[in-house]
Amino acid sequence: MEVLRLDQVVKTYGLHRAVDGVSFSVPKGCIFGLLGPNGAGKTSLIRMITTITRADEGEIFLEGKSLPKDAPHYIGYMPEERGLYKKMGVNEHLLYLGQLKGLSKKNAQDEIDRWLEKFDITTWKKKRIEELSKGMQQKVQFIATVLHRPKIIILDEPFSGLDPINTNIIKDEIAQLKQEGASIIFSTHRMEQVEEVCEKIVLINSGKILLEGEVEDIRQELKENNYEYTFSQELPGDIELLGTILIQEDKRLLIHVEQDSDADQNLKRLIDRGIHILSYREILPSLNEIFIKTVNQSAS
Repeated sequence: MEVLRLDQVVKTYGLHRAVDGVSFSVPKGCIFGLLGPNGAGKTSLIRMITTITRADEGEIFLEGKSLPKDAPHYIGYMPEERGLYKKMGVNEHLLYLGQLKGLSKKNAQDEIDRWLEKFDITTWKKKRIEELSKGMQQKVQFIATVLHRPKIIILDEPFSGLDPINTNIIKDEIAQLKQEGASIIFSTHRMEQVEEVCEKIVLINSGKILLEGEVEDIRQELKENNYEYTFSQELPGDIELLGTILIQEDKRLLIHVEQDSDADQNLKRLIDRGIHILSYREILPSLNEIFIKTVNQSAS
């Protein structure tokens, strides 16, 4: 079931077409990567999804219905440029934002107490935002984003400024929110994070979609038939293998073959020569490699 769908969405600023006929859907309970280089159109898309701006053409649907005016009540958005009021206290700030998102004062306070206890930060309640470290402010910003239990959560560089421990805490909470049925749109330039947490992605550049689909399907589709073998001994110098050797070290071999069956043939030749193989695997391209290659190809 899809929670969000964009249908041929266009956004123009003057003569610049920032979003050019973009269509994709976000399933319910999915962590979805919205990717692209700077200036690709990601921010323009997020602004339309959150109703900050409207599409010039096309339509955006929330649970099958045209995006309503009160869509922000169903969406939580944490922008890359954090927007906390530095002079306000933590509880006061969260209470204000929770009520802006449609919660009653009591419900907002109940949710605040639940999240502060979950993060073990109840002692922060009366501290002013400006007294908090950047990482602590990040946690408050995250709570503000999810306080009203939104159906769609948009996180732009959510781990920026967090140490590894707090990064893992937020990752765990994102996974829990997904399990509870929320859909998370995850935007970052850190492709290793996308590879770790996202199930589906859409990659855009110059306002157009370049790639869309399941992360593992994309990696399989764009594989280059590179295989790695590791051994418990050095390879004999006279062994003949199919393909092009990319790396040959004492006990490791990375080889490019024309087809997968050649890799199996190489495995057989190694075994027949009595080579003790410790590991054998296909090397799939990383999302970082796919991102760079796809964007560069689109620009050429």
